[in-house]
Amino acid sequence: MKTALILVGKTNDTHLQAIINDYAERITHYMPFEIIVIPELKNTKSLSEEQQKVREGELIMKQLTAQDTVILLDERGKQYRSLEFAKWIEKQQLTARRLVFVIGGPYGFSPAIYDRANGKISLSAMTFSHQLVRTIFTEQLYRACTIIKGEPYHHE
Repeated sequence: MKTALILVGKTNDTHLQAIINDYAERITHYMPFEIIVIPELKNTKSLSEEQQKVREGELIMKQLTAQDTVILLDERGKQYRSLEFAKWIEKQQLTARRLVFVIGGPYGFSPAIYDRANGKISLSAMTFSHQLVRTIFTEQLYRACTIIKGEPYHHE
């Protein structure tokens, strides 16, 4: 199973980007993994929040195929403990061709993206910056990979 993470906007903090790159590289030892960065929209001052979400949604949709299993990182999504997330990933490996996680822009997702999604995951009931969510998610995906392989990264 191939896995992708779609991000709206680049990661500005070089320290966080280094951590994300490190975990992304580690993940590729377990599964094909890519990070796809959708460029931030230009001249957004003239656009409403809804218009921004629609435009970002159009750009996200261009990165998806009909066969993709699309999971949004969304505050209203299902929360997993790390072991549960690993089991969920393992189950996806049996059926998904490409598992695509999406972290939206500052205002969330357009209705079209919600309609296209196969599910939603929340990392926490707390709110994190988009920059930090990227870091936390790549670490959790790596952790899930090590749990699936029975490696000692996760202690429980």
